[in-house]
Amino acid sequence: MSIEPVVLAMVQIAAMVVLTPLLIGLMRQVRSRLEGRAGAGVLQPWRDLRKLFRKESLRAPGISWVQATGPIVLVTTSLALCALIPLVGTVAFPLIPDDLFVVVGILLVGTVALALVGLDAGSAFGGMGSSRHMTIAALVEPTVLVAIYALSVPIGSSALSQIVNSRIESPASVAAPVSLLALVALAVAVIAETSRMPVDNPATHLELTMVHEAMILESSGRDLAWLELGSWLRLGALLGLVGSLAVPWGLAVVLSPVTVAIGLLALTVKLALLGAGLAAVEVFLAKLRLFRVPELLAGSFVLALLAVTASYLTVQA
Repeated sequence: MSIEPVVLAMVQIAAMVVLTPLLIGLMRQVRSRLEGRAGAGVLQPWRDLRKLFRKESLRAPGISWVQATGPIVLVTTSLALCALIPLVGTVAFPLIPDDLFVVVGILLVGTVALALVGLDAGSAFGGMGSSRHMTIAALVEPTVLVAIYALSVPIGSSALSQIVNSRIESPASVAAPVSLLALVALAVAVIAETSRMPVDNPATHLELTMVHEAMILESSGRDLAWLELGSWLRLGALLGLVGSLAVPWGLAVVLSPVTVAIGLLALTVKLALLGAGLAAVEVFLAKLRLFRVPELLAGSFVLALLAVTASYLTVQA
């Protein structure tokens, strides 16, 4: 096996570990400024992680091994997403392909691990958050599959690297109606999957409205640090996927120090723009009622189905 995919995977993992806390800090700072507050600064998530990693994990009596292993599973799957998704370059592993179904499967493993952490302590809020989380995931995962599948139909492959390469070679496909429908559906699914507004409010402390925060209420210390880092990595990886599909230019098709540096710069710019834009939009949105969330996700799934239908019709024509 060539060493290039391994090098690229290590570069992407290192870049995302460094960039995702900064991304969260940037998003919080943008929201603070738009709301008229000073904000804690872009580096505050790094300070939070450092503080949490120095603390001992306190666990409720009677909990199982899930509370200890769940955060590690979440971080591991998030790092695997960062390695497989074409974020800096499009050089894929020959034995572990960056196939759409593999990526969504890994994403689902992390989702289940996080839900089990919320259920393990047996608290009312943890169970409520896990139930809501899995309900949303059951609607989100098919949308992610169908949306990206619509982009894979013209090239006959579900490998993400090949999809991105085809979009680099054919710039007109980026602005095609099929692409726009699929990207809008994928963007809505990413917002729901990462518990952002209007599906969930990441800054809320109202127990009855929480989804993500309810699942981590019983976690502390290093356990909470791993959960936060894993969730941030998932957000960064999925936003990077949207950026790679929407604006594929800048990714390294052939690995060299120059192309990797350009890919890292492009990734940083895409994450900053997408994160700042998402945070700015969240300021002007209200959280949806829980029973309205399926309507939003059903709409995104319909858009993904329309994209698949249009993609097949275009290929046959």
